[in-house]
Amino acid sequence: MKEKILVSWSGGKDSILSLYEITRSFDYEIVLLTTISEEYNRICMHGVRESLLDKQAKSLGYPLEKVYVPLGATMSIYDSIMRKVLIKYVREGFTSVVHGDIFLEDLKKYREDNLAKVGMKGIFPLWKRSSEELSYRFIDLGFKAIITCVDSESLDKSFVGRIYDKEFISQLPESVDICGENGEFHSFVFDGCLFKEKLYFATDEVVFRDNRFYFCDLIEK
Repeated sequence: MKEKILVSWSGGKDSILSLYEITRSFDYEIVLLTTISEEYNRICMHGVRESLLDKQAKSLGYPLEKVYVPLGATMSIYDSIMRKVLIKYVREGFTSVVHGDIFLEDLKKYREDNLAKVGMKGIFPLWKRSSEELSYRFIDLGFKAIITCVDSESLDKSFVGRIYDKEFISQLPESVDICGENGEFHSFVFDGCLFKEKLYFATDEVVFRDNRFYFCDLIEK
């Protein structure tokens, strides 16, 4: 019997690289788990429309569990919502959650502590690998991603809406992690070796929200 696991799914490059790494090593029963802004119907922090997320999951061939988070939710509210979802999956025989964290120790501990409370464990396939190695592995595997959000405290507006490629990486300031591990930018993956078909979209307006983040809207085609 296959081990049942959840994959914490943002739709971005670290999520799909984690998915790639676990599926090449083990044969799991997988469900993608994504948090959605209840007010905007978009992937939390990444700003991608729910309809594009649905198409992405369909092309990858995995079921998708969407967790709706109210606008302005505190961490305690968020943790309570996630706990209920995880307990549901524990009762269905799921044992672990895959995360794409690379080097943030406090974030990894936070995830492991919360998972332990419901009797689950964390799987971290990218952990402690260098950002340079991971970024070029993503590109060399043929995955394609677009930058959907940038933190204006780390990058200017010109970086949002661009394809994540070697040129993009070469133009990042030295202070920015090239995987965006500190939240400097977020992405949406639309093509690559795990996809049954490429996703098509058009870029729309760039908006500035919360006096900090630039978002590039993607319109499905």
